[in-house]
Amino acid sequence: MHSILAVDDSASMRQMVAFTLKSSGYQVIEAVDGQDAIEKLDGRSVDLVLTDQNMPRMDGISLVKKLRATPQYTSTPILILTTESSDQMKQAGKSAGATGWLVKPFDPVKLVEVVKKVIR
Repeated sequence: MHSILAVDDSASMRQMVAFTLKSSGYQVIEAVDGQDAIEKLDGRSVDLVLTDQNMPRMDGISLVKKLRATPQYTSTPILILTTESSDQMKQAGKSAGATGWLVKPFDPVKLVEVVKKVIR
């Protein structure tokens, strides 16, 4: 079973994402922000990271950079799921090493399609 780390400071958004992914057969680990995500990943691996951009303590792009600097996560797919849709932010995400960018509110069917595409 593939495992996904869902990172979002909004509890309701985390629950929606987790529910959507769990009902498609994925195991979901939830984190409240980038710092929490790093702590939860310590010593374990996931098949995909799905992160919000705007969060306290560590935002999504900083999380992407930190994960990409870790040998274990150099090629793990990382999707940013956020309300941010400016080209500038998308470019910053791409430069940091994000695999893709999804805009909230998300369509559960599309989210699962994208996840299936990026998880090998």
